[in-house]
Amino acid sequence: MQVNQNMGENNLMRQVWLKFAPYWPLFLLFLVVAGTGAWFYLKFQTPVYLSEATILIKDEKKGDDDSRMVESLNLLSSKKIVENEMEVLKSKELMQKVVKKLHLYAQVFEEGRYRDISAYSDSPVGIEALKPDSVISAKKVYFTVNNNEGKIVFGGKQYELNEWVSTPYGTFRFTVQKESGVNIEGPLFFTLNTPSEVASDLSKRLSLIPTSKESSVINLSLMDEIPGRSENILNELMSEYSQISINEKNKLAANTIAWLDERLATVGHELDSIEKKMQQYRSSTNSINISSQGSLYLENVSANDQRLNDVNTQISVLNQVEKYVKDKENGGSSVTPSLSGINDPMLGQMMGKLYDDQMQYEKLRRTTPENNPMALSLKDQIDKAKSGILDNINSQRQSLETSKTNLNSVNNKYNSVLQSIPKKERDLVEISRQEAIKSQTYNSLLQKKDETQLSLISSIGNSKIIDKAHSSTTPVSPKAKLIYVAAVILALGLGVGLVWLYENFKSTILYRQEIENFTSIPVIGEVMYHRSKDPLVIGSGKRTFIAEQFRNLRTALPFIGLSGDRKKIQVTSSVSGEGKSFVAANLAIGLAMTGKKVVAVEFDLSNPTLAEKLKTPEAHKGLTDYLTGEASPEEIIVEAPVQENLYVISSGWLPENPSELILSEKVPELMKYLADNYDYIIIDTAPVGLMSDAYVLSAYCDATLYVVRHKYTRKASIQRLDSNNKINELKNMAIVFNGVQSRGFGKNGYGYGYGYGYGYVYPQSKKKRKLLGKTGIL
Repeated sequence: MQVNQNMGENNLMRQVWLKFAPYWPLFLLFLVVAGTGAWFYLKFQTPVYLSEATILIKDEKKGDDDSRMVESLNLLSSKKIVENEMEVLKSKELMQKVVKKLHLYAQVFEEGRYRDISAYSDSPVGIEALKPDSVISAKKVYFTVNNNEGKIVFGGKQYELNEWVSTPYGTFRFTVQKESGVNIEGPLFFTLNTPSEVASDLSKRLSLIPTSKESSVINLSLMDEIPGRSENILNELMSEYSQISINEKNKLAANTIAWLDERLATVGHELDSIEKKMQQYRSSTNSINISSQGSLYLENVSANDQRLNDVNTQISVLNQVEKYVKDKENGGSSVTPSLSGINDPMLGQMMGKLYDDQMQYEKLRRTTPENNPMALSLKDQIDKAKSGILDNINSQRQSLETSKTNLNSVNNKYNSVLQSIPKKERDLVEISRQEAIKSQTYNSLLQKKDETQLSLISSIGNSKIIDKAHSSTTPVSPKAKLIYVAAVILALGLGVGLVWLYENFKSTILYRQEIENFTSIPVIGEVMYHRSKDPLVIGSGKRTFIAEQFRNLRTALPFIGLSGDRKKIQVTSSVSGEGKSFVAANLAIGLAMTGKKVVAVEFDLSNPTLAEKLKTPEAHKGLTDYLTGEASPEEIIVEAPVQENLYVISSGWLPENPSELILSEKVPELMKYLADNYDYIIIDTAPVGLMSDAYVLSAYCDATLYVVRHKYTRKASIQRLDSNNKINELKNMAIVFNGVQSRGFGKNGYGYGYGYGYGYVYPQSKKKRKLLGKTGIL
């Protein structure tokens, strides 16, 4: 089976080769044109390089123990969701910061022969706008730099270098770039675009892909014609993103410190007042020491007052958080409150999630309509988060109020104990108690402030750059190899398509296979196209390819039943011009060359050419003379000068009614006479598509050769051949495929029949004959 499969594949490849190889000049032309087009395309296209970077995001759903340990050291850290942070990284607002930082709104180009080349790395000047958002767009502004005078010239005016100058496009500073401009050859110009336009284009080109579903590592990639520029963009983008989270933490820390400073100022003022009051009381009453009973009271009540103070502080923080949530709900712009003193971690997580969702919602509102599904979904999440926070606050407040009531109850018990102490000492104990409360509160606030300042100093971002941007060493687009391969495929495809259209949409016969598909009548011979003016291609000493084809046709005659007494062969075709007389003449010569006595009868009484092709001298009498009774068989038979044993009966004069004349009783008499005296009778009749003569003569013949000419006979004629033959039968019919031309552009190339190959000749010399080509065997 493997052998049969290999043979089938080889046969298929051979058929494809034979079908298209003759058109190699056409394919070569297409390849040259496509290759030239690909070369010009690559010349006009700007090479693009790929820059990549990797960043780690701290995700609340992902990460490892190490990241959680780092977060525990940062009191102001907040977790992120990777999907949300990817949107932040691609946001136009963040990209605009990068554009402004790198001055990408002003680009310098060198005018090239085929395309303009970016001078990002080689520009002699850097361009910076004082107000980037107010830049007026400009397509091409040609300029020159005069370093000797420190001037830049464009628009017919000179401007100072390294200084802020007012131009028609805005206020700019043109900074001299050291070691730049060395590789510049063509004219220079700069373009100006608004930062929002540049940021929008970069955001579209920026690609963000997580390394895996369970990972919080993101791969950033950007394609650009200048590798250094794309690397700077990615690095600056990651830096700006990290700085955003740090700024958010710093803002929260600053709010917390401000609140603590305010509280410290208030408590400190109250503490000073109490200390002054105690000094005045001691001076006025001469009281210096407190008894052991008073000391015990102060010791117990101080601890209780500290707990009560902590409860009041937590209630105050909860009130601020509640106010913040409600203000945001009503459209307020209150600052995010500090959760210092709140021990519930759940509230902190809920506040962090609310803050992230609100930031994301604000970004979506600026870029999408209000009825956007994502915005509506996010708004619903925010409302649910607020409701959960308020419920949490109420729950904690109730718990704290209960604790406050219990602590106040304990204080009342201590107050009853205080009544048993003498009045002077009691007043001093009360003042000391107030001093202890304020002192504890002040120290607690100082401790919180120190902790917040420590968190501010040690504040780190919520991201970590794993790999800084690096670029590919070779362009990723356009890929020269791919372009040339595509050009070759296109050229071959066009060539195959044109050949297929040319050969499959013709109305005439091109392939022997078409004949075999259209009719059940066998093809017993092929005859190649003959360019010589001499119609006789076979004879003594002629060893050409076409001569061998007629010899092959002669050999094939027994396959249609010709032998012995079956010797009468009729030659016809569909229409005139298909070469039936040419085939009849050369077949007659080929049979006569075997020593057989052959007679060729010119029964085409409408357009006779057989006698002329056999170079028969003009006779006074012919076939019409015999059919009209004016001559005997012996009188109309003439020996052909082109070949021994070959005789010819010419048509004679042309009658007005050839079909009726052929119906004469003289025809069977002539056939019997010729059969008795000759070994083969070749009858050249009129085409069956024009006259009915061939159908009449078929009754007297033993076989019919039906000539089909390549690129001449219409397909419809062959398609109707079987049906026509059922009505008017042509006896023992076989087809001769005549005039088969070489396919494509070669003179000796592959043909349209089965006899592919080259002809061969034997040189007319005494040297050993050399085979010059392969023959086609039927």
